[in-house]
Order: sequence, then structure tokens, then C-alpha cells
Amino acid sequence: MDRQKALEMIRARVTNDRLIKHMLAVETVMRALAQRLGEDADRWAMAGLVHDIDYDETSRDPEKHGKVGAAYLRDLGFDDEITRAVEAHAGHIPRETRLDKALYATDPLTGLIVAAALMHPSKTLREVTVEFVMNRFKEKRFAAGADRDQIRTCEKLGLSLDEFIAIGLAAMQGISDELGL
Repeated sequence: MDRQKALEMIRARVTNDRLIKHMLAVETVMRALAQRLGEDADRWAMAGLVHDIDYDETSRDPEKHGKVGAAYLRDLGFDDEITRAVEAHAGHIPRETRLDKALYATDPLTGLIVAAALMHPSKTLREVTVEFVMNRFKEKRFAAGADRDQIRTCEKLGLSLDEFIAIGLAAMQGISDELGL
């Protein structure tokens, strides 16, 4: 499936505009990570784009989140690598591949970066720095839903936390207009 068709599918299944923006943010960070790590950028970006395809349906039943999405994507012909990453990001199966690990670490990172942008005096991504995000990262109460331990798993990809945040921030700054930030 190409990106345009995937985006149409998402817009048909996901009703929350903020969730769609989150999926776009994860897509762009996954693309940047793949490029940095020498992986297939289109494949990694697609996994990021579709990773929460089932969220509207499973938001009240977290045990199903990721499983329902993976099954739906499998039925549409998505390959095992992407469907596995979708299921693994929700913690239902072990994270074994680099794609699994990248999606797992990236998912909460995007939320942390968005929260940092909203707290920044400019209220835009363009002026947020890695240092600003790192300072917010250290504040336990700030963006409490952005699991710091999960973000730190970027080290399993051979990236320091600073590098990971820099890659994610730069990628999201590149689509700041699309994200409304």
C-alpha cells in the first residue's frame, strides 16, 4: 500500500485529529531513524504511520490495542515485519527487530516533543532545542504519559538519548506546519 492510500485509510478509521497528527509525527521520526540507521525508510515510515490504526476501536481495552491493528493490517496485505512492529509497540510480543525497537521508543518520544513545544514560550516546534526537550525529560511530572524508560530504549538501537531526541526533534520540525506547531 502506498502512503496516500494508507493516509486515506487512517482518515477513514481514526476520528481524533490529534491522534492523526501523532501518527504523522511517528511516521516522520521513523523515516529519519531509518535513514540514520541505514534501514528501509519507506517501510519504517509506513510502520510509524499505521501503528495506532486501531486506537479508536481499542482505546478502552488496551489489551487489544496493537493486536487488532496488526490483524487489520495483515488482512490488507501488510507484511509481517510491519504488523509485528505494530503489535510489539503495544507490548504484546517481544521487541526483537530493529523496527520493533524503533517504533516502541519513538511512540512516546513524539508526545514528549509536542508537550515541550506547547510549553515553550514560542509554542512552536521551530524554536525548541534538544536541550529544552532534555530539560523537560528530566522533569518527572512533565508529560507524565511519555514513558521515559520506553524512550530510553533508543539505546538498544545504538543511539544515545541526546542523539535520539535530536533526530526526532529535527524530523518533527520538518513537518511542523502539518502538525500545527
